[in-house]
Amino acid sequence: MPGKTSTPQRGSARQRLLAAAESLFYEEGVNTVGIDRVIERAGVAKASLYDCFGSKDELVRSYLAARHEARRARITQGLARCRTPRQRLLGVFDLLGELFAESNFRGCAFVRASAEVRPGSKVKAVCDDARGWMRTLFAELAKDAGAMHPERLAQQLVILYDGATVAAQMDHDAGAAAAARAVAAALLEADLRPARLTGSG
Repeated sequence: MPGKTSTPQRGSARQRLLAAAESLFYEEGVNTVGIDRVIERAGVAKASLYDCFGSKDELVRSYLAARHEARRARITQGLARCRTPRQRLLGVFDLLGELFAESNFRGCAFVRASAEVRPGSKVKAVCDDARGWMRTLFAELAKDAGAMHPERLAQQLVILYDGATVAAQMDHDAGAAAAARAVAAALLEADLRPARLTGSG
């Protein structure tokens, strides 16, 4: 996750390379940063990179896979604090606001990487997996909250999540998450209303 700008000189060569990649790739982009800079930041021999990952593409894939796992854990743990299904759905945007407030927030690593890699690559597949997980999460949360059309609502919420992330990055406005949360609440309420009307009849 964002927040690391230096690489600890401890741990295995693989851990140090991933920590260096996390810092450099997120801050500057996966194509801009060459392997020599990653190796220098990690403080390992060039052979270590190829021993651990085989190629730069695999290093990029591993970096993004680690980010996906970290994001999934952060969201899962954060939502565990919420008491109701509605709070859990909207809580995704609360957690997004915490991310936006971090000093070195640079937008979505998966969106940025997708723009830099070729279609069909292993790197693109990790980005697609991360995005698919967000859609599934929103669909499950929407269903738990009683939405009549959870898949449709999930699609809307993913678009809202993406838009807030771009706004926060481009406008340097952490408040984009709160604005997105308000819209998400309205979308959820609109999806619940037909069921309430039917039930009251």
